[in-house]
Order: sequence, then structure tokens, then C-alpha cells
Amino acid sequence: MNLNRKGRAALVLALVVVVGMAFRVSWNALRDVASAIGADSTASLLYPFVVDGLMALALIATLVLSGEARRFALRVLATYTLASLVLNYVHGLVPELHGGSVDWGRLADWDPANWALVLLATSLPVGSIYFGSDLVAKVLHHRPAAPAIAEETAETTVNRSTSDLRESAPAEVAPVYVPPDLPAPVPVDLVKRTKPVAVRAVAAESVRPRAATGRVPDVARSARPVRTPDELLEEARSATADWPVGELTAEGIRKAVRTSAAKARLLRETLRTERAAGPDEVAA
Repeated sequence: MNLNRKGRAALVLALVVVVGMAFRVSWNALRDVASAIGADSTASLLYPFVVDGLMALALIATLVLSGEARRFALRVLATYTLASLVLNYVHGLVPELHGGSVDWGRLADWDPANWALVLLATSLPVGSIYFGSDLVAKVLHHRPAAPAIAEETAETTVNRSTSDLRESAPAEVAPVYVPPDLPAPVPVDLVKRTKPVAVRAVAAESVRPRAATGRVPDVARSARPVRTPDELLEEARSATADWPVGELTAEGIRKAVRTSAAKARLLRETLRTERAAGPDEVAA
């Protein structure tokens, strides 16, 4: 279950409180170590912010950055966390550090260990300047990657009508309603005996009813003959004789023979039925 806004705010507030108390404990040890390596009172007061403050900065950077920059921020965070742990451990082992009675520059009795600890304590401020500047620069120049957009590939079919887009490819041809003024699908036996006949293409007649405006003068009437359903079918056969089956669409037939969309769909079903008989049977 996702936390609501108040729950998240309470969680963040609790984290800030815990981190603040932990910083206070670590601050005491780091201040004494800074005094032991020669820092004055002001520098000793600011020294814990140099070490633990860079840890907080590196933690924020890991939440913002990605890739190699995020791995770099994690390495900085791990390095400064380990360094703070070592200095806190030394502070617990050397009681003289608590009262400030230890000699300057002495963090361990064994000289090699003392040199290593002094080098670690004195190099942390310089490292904070370098690594802190680098982290801030990486955060300011960071550009979050845009989410990948899944590209959808649409298959485009030439001369495909709107009615075809709504239809799926059925395994079997469904029965087609035949209006009274259109021919029924030609039986397969009749298709075998029928040969395409070339018919001159003429403009399609208008199927929209015209408002009654009185008798039309003879000079204004079109001399074009009205095609019968059989003539329309013959013309469609001739116009689509060399078309592949995939191009037998209602829109393509409508444009070829210049007829209405309803008649074009019926012609399409009729021609597809004829093509289903096979080229050898139709030629016979």
C-alpha cells in the first residue's frame, strides 16, 4: 500500500531527526580529532560539517544522478562514511582526545598508524572541496532521460475504404443483404461460364433523392443511360480483371466504376466470390 502525503512527510521528518542525532554524536568525535591535528576552535567546530556534510550531499546526489555519475556519488559516500567511522573509532580508543590533553598531531602511539590517521584527518577537508564541487556540477548538468515511448507500427493498405477498416477477415464469407436494385452474388457455376466483357466507364448515377421541384426540361436532363445491376457487374469485372484479390476493396471498386458505396460493397463481395473459384475454373 502506498503511503499518503502525511505518511511520507512523517517518514521524512523521522529520518531527519535520526540523522540529526547521529550527526550530533559524530560531531563530538570529529571536533576532538580536528583539535588534535592542530585546528583552532572555529575550524574544529566546522570540521564535522566538512566530513558528515559531504556524506549528506553524496546521498542526495545518488538519488538524483544515474549511470556512471550515480556510481561515482556512491563511491564518495562510501569513502567518507568509512573515514568518519575510522575517526570516531580512534576517538573512542584514545581517551586523551576527550579532554584535549593529547599532544598535537598524535592520534595513535604507533608512528605508522599515527601518520596514516593524521593524513586521513587532514585530507578530508581538501577532498570535500574537490568531491563536493564535482558532485554539485554533476547534479546541475544532469538531464533526466525521457521515458521511452513505445512506437506503434500501423499497417497501411492502399485504397482501403472506411467500411473495410471496420471489418475483420472472416474465415468464411458471411451472407450479404441484397437490395432490390442490385444483383445477387453470381453462383460459382455461372462464374465458370461467364467471361469479362469490356464496358465503357461512365459516371455513376446519383442515389440521393432529389427534392420535387417540378418537371425537369428536356435540355437539362442527362443523356447518360442508367446502368442496370448486370451492366454494373460486368463493368466491375472488366475494370478489376488484372487486380489482385487483396486490392478488391469497396473504395477501389467505387472509384473504378463510379458508383455508390453500397453498390461497391456488394460488387466487392461478388467479385471475391468469383475469384474464390480459382483462375483455372474461371478460365474454363
